[in-house]
Amino acid sequence: MNRLFTLLAHWPLPLLHGIGALLGWLVYGLSPSYRRRLQAHARAAGLNARQVRQAVAHAGKMVGELPWLWGRPQHEALGATVQWRHPEVVEAALAEGRGLLLLTPHLGCFEVTAQAYAERFGAVKPITALYRPAKQAWLAEMMKGSRNRPGMQTSPATLAGVRHMLRALKKGETVGLLPDQVPPEGMGAWAPFFGRSAYTMTMAARLVSQTRCAVVLLRGERLDATQRQQLGCDYLVHAERVSPEVEAVLAGGDAAESAAAVNRLMEHQIMQAPEQYLWGYNRYKAPRAEILTSATPGEAA
Repeated sequence: MNRLFTLLAHWPLPLLHGIGALLGWLVYGLSPSYRRRLQAHARAAGLNARQVRQAVAHAGKMVGELPWLWGRPQHEALGATVQWRHPEVVEAALAEGRGLLLLTPHLGCFEVTAQAYAERFGAVKPITALYRPAKQAWLAEMMKGSRNRPGMQTSPATLAGVRHMLRALKKGETVGLLPDQVPPEGMGAWAPFFGRSAYTMTMAARLVSQTRCAVVLLRGERLDATQRQQLGCDYLVHAERVSPEVEAVLAGGDAAESAAAVNRLMEHQIMQAPEQYLWGYNRYKAPRAEILTSATPGEAA
């Protein structure tokens, strides 16, 4: 599989996206449970039939672009592949010197956001991104090696990884989280998410409360063929500062209130490009029993 990823990493992104879109429809057609879940979640959020169809393809594109994102040589920059929208938001947050927490939903190309940050800002303020190791040994090894790049390092979701994030924020560095996934039991709180109660991680709030870091929303928009031709890039990275009022809620220490605030932030981000969200993810499942230790995965990004 590593060889296949390496081979596909050299293919053009539009081709990988095309193959990915076909894969998305294949999975959608062959898995009734996935199909029902994607439709139910998307319709509950107000998506129309056209947006649901687009979401099916975008879920596949997310998989199709992974070889390029993970298998690209470490020295090869994103360059013109990515353009920023409002990078001054990140610059201003970093200038405050109190650490920066980037919150990104599973929307569009969320993998490219950390790489784009590292390429533009990592030499001054490196980023640490927390992730949950894959169960497959080959994939876990690939994730570990491919995600570490100049200005960027990843840390597994263990107690040691959480401590690493706290140290990074206290040094004024940057941490990236994807807070819209179900954490283990005891590591979250129930809060509304598109009208339904969802078990929501409280790690983002704990990081803010313990470090008083700044918070910025980051999302990676995947462009279609027309947009690519007009803008000359494949992705747009959008940055938006979280208001002081919301930062205060996250720092307040109330699990339910902070979880609800995080979900509202994620809903806001998702509805900027709802057809690119992973609606097929089982967001409303019950958390599994799991203890966060130095050897056991916990909350992840």
